[in-house]
Amino acid sequence: MGRTAILTAAALAVALPFATPLGAQQAGPPHAFLFGAWTGGLVPPPSTVTAQGCLAQPTVIFTRDVVMRATLTDIAYAQRLIETARGTGDGIDIRLVPQPGAQAAPTGLGLAGGGSTGFGCPEADTLHVQRISNNEISFPGCRDFPFPLVRCPAG
Repeated sequence: MGRTAILTAAALAVALPFATPLGAQQAGPPHAFLFGAWTGGLVPPPSTVTAQGCLAQPTVIFTRDVVMRATLTDIAYAQRLIETARGTGDGIDIRLVPQPGAQAAPTGLGLAGGGSTGFGCPEADTLHVQRISNNEISFPGCRDFPFPLVRCPAG
């Protein structure tokens, strides 16, 4: 079993118990609705997506403590630790643990300086997540993710 498959399986195991309808009250951290694997963002999300196809190479994986993202220039996922998550009216603001010497990629698409561990957002250590629906989100203002992301369906 490959590293990607293991990460994806772990993300789904964490995510499925937390899936809640849009607007429903939930127990757990404010970003629990994000737990799991997402595709799109770097490119437009597919109009139809199978669990197998999506989980083979998700773009972003959220867990309770970590956000992992794919980049165009590296086969490994860039990982950022979550410092805090705060609900907003239409999504979540996630404060990421600062990385010494890290900065947002000036050219977008995670291509600057050997790759970016950020999301190309105006603030390198803050990720604003807009919840469009139960299965669709976006990262407004983040140039590395100009398109919405859709949740990978369960097996």
